[in-house]
Amino acid sequence: MSIHTILERAVRGERLSDDDALALFQSNDLTALGAAAHEVRMRLHPEPKVTYILERNVNYSNICAADCDFCGFYAKPWDKQRGYVLPREVLDQKIAELTALGGRQILLQGGLHPTLKLEWYEDMLRHMKERHGIHIHGFSPPEIWWFHRITKKPLTEVIARLHDAGLDSIPGGGGEILVDRVRKQITRNKSLTDEWLAVMRAAHEVGLRGTATMMFGHVETIADRVEHLRRLRELQDETGVFTAFICWTYQKSPDLPLQCPTVGSHEYLKTTAIARLYLDNIPHFQSSWVTQGGKVGQISLYYGCDDMGSTMMEENVVSAAGTVFSLNDQEIERLITDAGFRPQRRNFFYDPTDEPRRPSLTAAA
Repeated sequence: MSIHTILERAVRGERLSDDDALALFQSNDLTALGAAAHEVRMRLHPEPKVTYILERNVNYSNICAADCDFCGFYAKPWDKQRGYVLPREVLDQKIAELTALGGRQILLQGGLHPTLKLEWYEDMLRHMKERHGIHIHGFSPPEIWWFHRITKKPLTEVIARLHDAGLDSIPGGGGEILVDRVRKQITRNKSLTDEWLAVMRAAHEVGLRGTATMMFGHVETIADRVEHLRRLRELQDETGVFTAFICWTYQKSPDLPLQCPTVGSHEYLKTTAIARLYLDNIPHFQSSWVTQGGKVGQISLYYGCDDMGSTMMEENVVSAAGTVFSLNDQEIERLITDAGFRPQRRNFFYDPTDEPRRPSLTAAA
């Protein structure tokens, strides 16, 4: 079957098979892939607008018991020079700087800290929610799996307690490639595929939603990329937990243990387009201008993306590998407008407002 036949089927709304996705990855017709992905994007979101969110990344700690060969951010528990846990006054200052600019959401992530108790995280969440009233998009699945592991409490109980304390949604970080052979090759002492997915399934069970991610362009094969997408699509069929998908390329640095051939913007756009065609049940796609820069981020709006993601304000993880791109809300709006769309600020749920919406802790329908 030609790729054009596959693309025509995807544009009509037919579900692609794994073999279809593999055939698209083996093609180098970037223009055709992008055109089809854009048609699907416009079918799902026909208004000529692109959304974004005014948000700040807050890394409450970099101390981590895992060893990830692609991460230059983390510090081992015994590294007193590099390791940190942010005090409350620093957290307050960071959030106050965001709210002064009109932002109403933070992305809260850290490492797998070996000694902090679940009560410590609950206290931190309560403090931020009561003092600032923001939407807290926090704790990646590996972090929540770690909380479950060290407390020996069920995932649903852990997530429900975090929500009661202030957690509103769960970011899809730490997904990398959801294939255990790959995960075991690039990381140690971190959640494997079924564990990552179990966190998101448990989030759905208690009524929270999250995002899905993929970091590619390292040791994985294209078949691994397709398996990753399939596992996400299957869980989304089962739960509907994901509001959005975000993919980005591995950012190599000479200081990182993971030294392998990497990929550039061509492969980023290609993979984004194929993911948009294959993930027919995830509504929104975010651009990864953080790794690709503003111009490629702008181009991705014609390769399946309908959202420019977050202003971030600060970024500590990708930048630790040497990739530093920064955009404020005015620059994001200019890129959207210059691409021919209307910018629209949103909240986590993609409501056309940046006002937070607190999810109720009831089982998802």
